[in-house]
Amino acid sequence: MKKISILLLILMILPMMVFATGQMASGGNLRFGWWGNVARDDRTNAVVRLFQQVNPGVRVEVEAGVAFAAYWDRLATQSAAGNLPDVIQQDVSYIKSFNNNGLLQDLNQYARAGGAIDLTNWSPGAVAAGRLGNTLAGLILATNAWGMIVDPAVLQRAGVTINDATWTWADYERIATQINTSTGVKTIPPFNVRQVIEHISRQFGSPCFAANDRELGITNNQTAYNAVRDWMNTEMRLMQAGVLYDIQDSWIQGKAMAEEPLPLGKTWNQMNWSNQLVGFIDASRRDLDYIMYPQFANKTANGTYYRASMFISITSRSQNKDLAAQFINFFVNDLSAGRILLVERGAPVASHIREDIYQVVTAGDRKVLDYLTKIEPYTSPADPAYPAGAGTVENPIMRNIMQEVLLGRTTVDNGLAQIVRDSNAELARANQ
Repeated sequence: MKKISILLLILMILPMMVFATGQMASGGNLRFGWWGNVARDDRTNAVVRLFQQVNPGVRVEVEAGVAFAAYWDRLATQSAAGNLPDVIQQDVSYIKSFNNNGLLQDLNQYARAGGAIDLTNWSPGAVAAGRLGNTLAGLILATNAWGMIVDPAVLQRAGVTINDATWTWADYERIATQINTSTGVKTIPPFNVRQVIEHISRQFGSPCFAANDRELGITNNQTAYNAVRDWMNTEMRLMQAGVLYDIQDSWIQGKAMAEEPLPLGKTWNQMNWSNQLVGFIDASRRDLDYIMYPQFANKTANGTYYRASMFISITSRSQNKDLAAQFINFFVNDLSAGRILLVERGAPVASHIREDIYQVVTAGDRKVLDYLTKIEPYTSPADPAYPAGAGTVENPIMRNIMQEVLLGRTTVDNGLAQIVRDSNAELARANQ
């Protein structure tokens, strides 16, 4: 059914293709790789087909979405063999490392006035998010924010109302317990450990990664360190009370969304980026909401920020960089492409795309756009791109240690000390 709906969408927007943005490509071949899921694959493949129709003689070979961790393993293998795709999806955890290793093409030459990539409808801040020094290493594909997907039907059954502008971790613990007592529905364990630690650390004046790129921000910020420990103790109490969903099942990576505990009705919540809401609504086949993450009552700053959901970049060894730049321009600026991609990757960056799709998006898509507008007063500026080693810090270091804590194999104090020690060792090694 989903593939049929995508096909119908293509047929509906074919008349728009005469207004395709940018120069026509004369021919050539490209490879394009991304991470994602079935919903992303369907939409991305549809845009690729449109680009090929608008540009006869062009062939784009797709390397469809795999799970996040598997994607970086694939790129590492391809990089070692000198065989990276021409165009790749990038993440804030890896773009700095790829750029430092000379694997990305500077897009400045294509983004100048009259170049292949038109940034007329992009804010200076959006463009700056892809800059590393003087290099334009990538363009944001969309923006999103960290938060929580929740099942409003379960909240109603439990008699729970959440004011996400004010709720704290103490509220979260109380609400999770009430939901479990009233309905038997569990709370998702915190498998996205790095994102939570970042959200907490920012509330007390430290980025996730220190400015020297060689240690975590909480290393020399005792208040932030103590807050992370308090959060870990909260999760441990919920675990001991039987409120959390199965730890080992939660830590399994690469599941289809329909196999996650929230769509299956086993939990009332899911921690994730806002662009994931639409996919979870589709997988759950019921209405879901998206709310801000709990914060600490004694915070000194807002932990929430607008994040580049991902970037799109050209690799430095591409043999067809001009065509790659035209493809990127089509992907981020063309109205027909925008009406296919919608907000699956997050809210579009180009103003003309965002304004256009708001009129046609589903109720779930509109929830994402409205959420990103709502949270503006509760955000603070994003931190710099993550240093080399950040991906390893996130997974396996933080994830594995937090799992050991929740399974009772080490204490909260020892686990947090090990997270800092092992993370700092990896960051120091990667940023010598």
